[in-house]
Amino acid sequence: MKTAVHGQPLDVLIVAAYGLILPQTVLDAPRLGCLNIHGSLLPRWRGAAPIQRCIEAGDAETGVCIMQMEAGLDTGPVRLWRALQIEHTDTASTLHDKLATLGGDLLVEALDSLQVATLPLVPQPDVGVTYAEKITKAEGVINWHCSAVELQRTLRAFDPFPGANTVWGGEALKCFDPETVALAGLMGNPGEVLSVGSAGIEVQCGQGVLRIRTLQKAGSKRQPAQQVAQALGLQAGNQLGALVSN
Repeated sequence: MKTAVHGQPLDVLIVAAYGLILPQTVLDAPRLGCLNIHGSLLPRWRGAAPIQRCIEAGDAETGVCIMQMEAGLDTGPVRLWRALQIEHTDTASTLHDKLATLGGDLLVEALDSLQVATLPLVPQPDVGVTYAEKITKAEGVINWHCSAVELQRTLRAFDPFPGANTVWGGEALKCFDPETVALAGLMGNPGEVLSVGSAGIEVQCGQGVLRIRTLQKAGSKRQPAQQVAQALGLQAGNQLGALVSN
């Protein structure tokens, strides 16, 4: 770790989307310490996957914190923050891009204030701490017994990685662009396809119905759900299942 550039000591070190905890020797090296651009409103969603977890949890808003780093996992005091509303159609990909833009603007503001010593240090509260565990591929398996509302959030949270997976006729399918459908009562068994049309395929969930507008077969690109369904012979009455690991 360099502590100087061209003979000049480091002023500040910036960290973004870095998956390891920096050792104390690195944290102490810059004159003004290390700043982390974190994609959540701390102390909510400390850890590796704050963008995915806030969508999955159904949060109404998230944001960016410029945090002064210390030895703990995202525990340092917050220097500057801004909130951002989560749209009903946001995926992990679209929300990431919005937060990246916001984070860049916020970092410039923070560095300007840091130079003139007008950037406060605000300790994180002890109340409201949650952890955003790393996303695993196994989490992408769709459980059709969950509610349509839950699954709509899950599909958005896991777009693009790892993708929310189901299977039919031995064919693994990733499901994207979900929306809940207002239908009364239980129309079929969880995982049963209720209809296939130009708007997508509608699938019965444990509670409510989920419309999936885009599907992706293994090794293929994303396509309109109706097009994929017709190619596979998937139709109303068919039962979608879960991928089985060998």
